[in-house]
Amino acid sequence: QVQVVESGGGLVQAGGSLRLSCAASGRTVSSYAMGWFRQAPGKEREFVAAISRSASTVYYADSVKGRFTISRDNAKNTMYLQMNSLNPEDTAVYYCAAYYNLGYGLASRVFEYDYWGQGTQVTVSS
Repeated sequence: QVQVVESGGGLVQAGGSLRLSCAASGRTVSSYAMGWFRQAPGKEREFVAAISRSASTVYYADSVKGRFTISRDNAKNTMYLQMNSLNPEDTAVYYCAAYYNLGYGLASRVFEYDYWGQGTQVTVSS
């Protein structure tokens, strides 16, 4: 099992950038694929991006493709989400999540993930 904690959220103007971090701990962190989700006020939690155990595969939601970059540093047990060209529609609580990955694709649905952080707020002003 793993534990994950997000950080790096804040308030930025439209067009600005933020980098979120997710610190993971546990006995077998490298055995887990990881991902980012977000939840805006009045909306359900939605998929943002996912990354495989070795970082050889990444997957993005269409809404963030070309603007966000997911990465991980297994030596530091940390995952990142670099967010560029932010717009007000990106305002949400962002969650780090993880699941045990057997090597067959990447999950993009909430119920497929086993471990969750408590979230970090990202607010983009117009």
